[in-house]
Amino acid sequence: MTTIADQPSTMTKLLFVDAAAERLGRTPSQLRWMIHSGTAPKHAKIAGRIVFRQSDIDQYIEDAFAEAG
Repeated sequence: MTTIADQPSTMTKLLFVDAAAERLGRTPSQLRWMIHSGTAPKHAKIAGRIVFRQSDIDQYIEDAFAEAG
């Protein structure tokens, strides 16, 4: 019998605007402006709420450091 504990974790950690903004060192309103202006990390609207995958936030940060030199 296979249990949930035996299965590999494929769950993606999702962050709402407040948590994503905190991880990026921004306010929620600054992150919303980034979304509006097209400079925010990849995001989606699920059930009417904007969400970010934690992995996309981490990649956004890594890409910023790579661009910096």
